[in-house]
Amino acid sequence: MPVLTRLIPSPLVVDIRPGALDDLACVLADERISHSGRLAVAVSGGSGARLRARLEPSLPGATWYEVGGGTLDDAVRLAGDIKAGHYDAVVGLGGGKIIDCAKFAAARVGLPLVAVPTNLAHDGLCSPVATLDNDAGRGSYGVPNPIAVVVDLDVIREAPVRFVRAGIGDAISNINAIADWELANRVKGEKIDGLAAAMARQAGEAVFRHPGGIADNDFLQVLAEALVLTGVAMSISGDSRPASGSCHEINHAFDLLYPKRAASHGEQCGLGAAFAMYLRGAREQAADMARVLRRHGLPVLPEEIGFTVAEFVRAVEFAPETRPGRYTILEHLDLKTDQIKDTYADYVKAIGS
Repeated sequence: MPVLTRLIPSPLVVDIRPGALDDLACVLADERISHSGRLAVAVSGGSGARLRARLEPSLPGATWYEVGGGTLDDAVRLAGDIKAGHYDAVVGLGGGKIIDCAKFAAARVGLPLVAVPTNLAHDGLCSPVATLDNDAGRGSYGVPNPIAVVVDLDVIREAPVRFVRAGIGDAISNINAIADWELANRVKGEKIDGLAAAMARQAGEAVFRHPGGIADNDFLQVLAEALVLTGVAMSISGDSRPASGSCHEINHAFDLLYPKRAASHGEQCGLGAAFAMYLRGAREQAADMARVLRRHGLPVLPEEIGFTVAEFVRAVEFAPETRPGRYTILEHLDLKTDQIKDTYADYVKAIGS
């Protein structure tokens, strides 16, 4: 009898615990990712740079590159600098923008990427996508998964609270994204990858149902694991479908319509997910989601991130244009301005104050 299996693209190493950063060199050597210690380390001018002094003694063979921002030009420039050296791997040490730049640069020069996030703002830390600002606004570029993910919970606890809370919104929005995928399957016959959907759904549910908060290491562990699992789910699926539905379309609409005022990715996705769950008729789930988001200090109304109701309505109406070809509850309902406005008023009443 033939044995049928499939290879799952995933990191060789996932190390999530307090103090993990102190063992970074040993982890890389033990797994033969960089036995020689020759690493190109991309850092930000902020959190990554502050950790450089701590790590330099244990990484004597590393060359350090400070990355200015999260643009495509920054990533291409980093790739050019790295190409001039001879390295075993690239390490992205910092927030999401730095890791995305490092992912793109590593892919461009054909080196594995080690992700060492200093916050948990979104699921990009282990995803096969690099999101970078470009001349047209913002683009998503396909890249290989990181070969290793090292999350030091002591470092995460030092991150700005808002950047950790945002990851909660991004993880919880998986629940809405899977509901959109299932809708597309029922209505359009779009194929669902059951394993990818299961991983993304359970990652979102684990964060959604956890009674703790960002002050607890147990909760941070679950959140970090959920973000890693979501990235792996996207790799299995071959696209962002397991974690990106109407919630992310609304997020992209905020970014494109109000680029100077947009809130964080996770804040906007969480708000978008709660509203989208209400749109699909899951009234109790929408109210539960809003309650959990509020408990973690996340927004559930547009004015809580500086937008008027009219601006939110415009973003919801524009949202389907951000992902042509993706079918979600927004495309299914095809609501017009007045319908969105009326539904939003009902949503506000349903979730309470």
